[in-house]
Amino acid sequence: MKKFIGVILILLAYSCIPFQIAPNIKGEKLVKAKKFKKNLPNFYGFIFEDTKNANEFYTFINTKYNLKHSNVASNVPIIINNNTYYLSFFEREKSTKTLNLIPIVVDVKRQSNGNDPLLEDLYTSRSGYWYLVLTVADSDIKDCLKPNYPKREEIVSHLKSLRDEYFTTSNYMEAYLKMKQ
Repeated sequence: MKKFIGVILILLAYSCIPFQIAPNIKGEKLVKAKKFKKNLPNFYGFIFEDTKNANEFYTFINTKYNLKHSNVASNVPIIINNNTYYLSFFEREKSTKTLNLIPIVVDVKRQSNGNDPLLEDLYTSRSGYWYLVLTVADSDIKDCLKPNYPKREEIVSHLKSLRDEYFTTSNYMEAYLKMKQ
């Protein structure tokens, strides 16, 4: 019986039950955007974690393609091997939410003794990550990241380069000047 109580106490001491887990994306992932987040289009998305501040990618795309804050997040014309494609991007947050049993047990014990709960704010914890979801369409509005699209690999390669440029560039005007060369 003592061993059972000991096991229960150890489980309670380390008990955080996750009920929603944010994906851990190293590099990038190519999946249906709608499966990643329900409010996204039914296109395949090039998804990667955004470690920069909010709206940094917007500023990067706006400056790189000299869009003057017009249609920056959707249907940005990009040229890959003399073909024009249309890039759209979405910033979305996914979070990890956990249920913490220790504060609940402590407050239940306090309430059974006639005291008010102290740890209500600690019952759940949440930590989130921001992701960028890039979709690419051609002039016929076909999904260019679909597995059977003929030029998918060169588009994915371009998106990888774009992502790498985004992360390595701190002055976005530099990206615009590189493109003009």
